[in-house]
Amino acid sequence: MRTPLCDELGIEFPIFAFTHCRDVVVAVSKAGGFGVLGAVGFTPEQLEIELNWIDEHIGDHTYGVDIVIPNKYEGMNSDMPADELKKMLQDMVPQGHIDFAKKVLSDHGVPVEQSDGDALQLLGWTEATATPQVEIALKHPKMTLIANALGTPPADMIDAIHAAGRKVAALCGSAYQAMKHADAGVDIIIAQGGEAGGHCGDVGSIVLWPEVVKAVAPKPVLGAGGIGSGQQIAAAFALGCQGAWTGSQWLMVEESENTAKQQEAYIKATSRDTVRSRSFTGKPARMLKNDWTVAWETEGNPEPLGMPLQYMVSGMAVAATSRYPNETVDVAFNPVGQVVGSFKKVEKTATVINRWVEEYLEATGTLTKANEAAGV
Repeated sequence: MRTPLCDELGIEFPIFAFTHCRDVVVAVSKAGGFGVLGAVGFTPEQLEIELNWIDEHIGDHTYGVDIVIPNKYEGMNSDMPADELKKMLQDMVPQGHIDFAKKVLSDHGVPVEQSDGDALQLLGWTEATATPQVEIALKHPKMTLIANALGTPPADMIDAIHAAGRKVAALCGSAYQAMKHADAGVDIIIAQGGEAGGHCGDVGSIVLWPEVVKAVAPKPVLGAGGIGSGQQIAAAFALGCQGAWTGSQWLMVEESENTAKQQEAYIKATSRDTVRSRSFTGKPARMLKNDWTVAWETEGNPEPLGMPLQYMVSGMAVAATSRYPNETVDVAFNPVGQVVGSFKKVEKTATVINRWVEEYLEATGTLTKANEAAGV
């Protein structure tokens, strides 16, 4: 399971693991993969703390950071500093949306009075707020890759990352988006199928992956969306990918910060229990369907706002998930892909990596035997 990306990034396996948990980043990289920390929920000061911790615990291994700068979002044409942009966007959020969100939570027994401070938070959903995150990340030598989860990174940001000797990756849901990434100088294209958890398009992985590989050749492509086994990694390789970008699986490891209630919900879920919803971030994201997602799609209720305004409404629900795991079980933000249907237990991160490698070798060995039997 070795591709040119392994040599370029100094890793053993081309298994990239997106996670919001620093412990998982370290565990994946130590197990031979490449951990990537999702930075969108951190202030620059908090991100500095997280990366310092990773640096201290990851040894000689490397890791990446994932940011979110959509190509379209509310306030994107403003040249305001982050604080001024935040104030402008706060003023754009209707009070009715805040009140509706509080009602949904209170109807489920969530103490909303404790969550008021989590409303109207901007976080890293814009160029103005993501740029300081990138500046912090580039101060850490072991951080060798910055990925943008939504859209092509700004040209000056790509130049700054390259000037610092690091690589740039970007996710896409179509060949058209992939070509825009490639033309802008993105080093690694991540083709994410509609099965994926979180923000995703609507084209399935088995169709999307080869389309993107062909469109941006010879740039390396990572397959993403629906990967939860070594066999699926082998399928991505068979379709021309040089590695796998994974996310959902890392919600189900011992090192994850997810609550036991969240993990229990994943174990109970089937692959048909997810939905693409704008109810948390303002852009289509795949998550477990629950009372929160249904409430925002029910006729007569407020409709989700655009990004980043909707998260300025739903942030209180996200924060409440870890504080009140029992009360929020039916209204929690649980982004996860359709592969959730195969999750049966919580494992150690290293166990998952080792299992995937063994499954990959078994799958490729089966193909080799089939070819030999056919005289190929």
